[in-house]
Amino acid sequence: KAFLVLKSIEILNVFNQSLKVIIQFLHISRHFNVKQIEKRDSVLTSKQQIDRLLRPGASYFNLNPFEVLQIDPDATDDELKKRFRALSILVHPDKNQDDPDRAQKAFEAVDKAYKLLLDPEQKKRALDVIHAGKEYVEHMVKEKRKQLKKEGKPQDVEEDDPELFKQAVYKQTMKLFAELEIKRKEREAKDMHERKRAREEEIEAAEKAKREREWQKNFEETRDGRVDSWRNFQAKGKSKEKKNRSFLKPPKVKMEQRE
Repeated sequence: KAFLVLKSIEILNVFNQSLKVIIQFLHISRHFNVKQIEKRDSVLTSKQQIDRLLRPGASYFNLNPFEVLQIDPDATDDELKKRFRALSILVHPDKNQDDPDRAQKAFEAVDKAYKLLLDPEQKKRALDVIHAGKEYVEHMVKEKRKQLKKEGKPQDVEEDDPELFKQAVYKQTMKLFAELEIKRKEREAKDMHERKRAREEEIEAAEKAKREREWQKNFEETRDGRVDSWRNFQAKGKSKEKKNRSFLKPPKVKMEQRE
């Protein structure tokens, strides 16, 4: 339990640090619509792409494979393949020999995102998160309208603007990916703890069985000696008892002969 608590605290601390970076980014991004961001990022140089993929909070930014590859969730497999090739060439270590270590990390992020989207099950999970983000924003918009109607005010909200709606979905999706990652790490920590506990119990059971075997072995090896000792003890007891009986035996009385 103590291990799980410490692990959870560690995970939450990392998450909080990354979340601060994400919040700062989302705050700044209010001044840019999503199309502007996509247009800007699509023409980034090799160095700029590496910086984007390794920016503070990247471990959470890069949870969305579509965000990593800068490709629309509705993109075809062919479009996905072309985008991967173009981006992987930009950040490949061979093309960035002045900064090979960071380039390698960026390339691994791109490769991981691409392979994830090649897996139908993993791709579906990513799409489910994106759809959940969209549904959340749609629900939030409905609640806003209800509140405005209740207050007798016009029911216009900022998300009526398609770009602002898309931006809200983008932000919510990022939060959902981060939350799911936290839960995954907590499950991983719990599973690791359970495996560790099971292993400790297994070792303890093996040691207990070993002690019992050794005890049984020693017991068997010394059994003959104990039997002989007991027989000797009994023999001595009988001999002593016989001597005592002889010692206490009254003398024979001779009968007097009369003339």
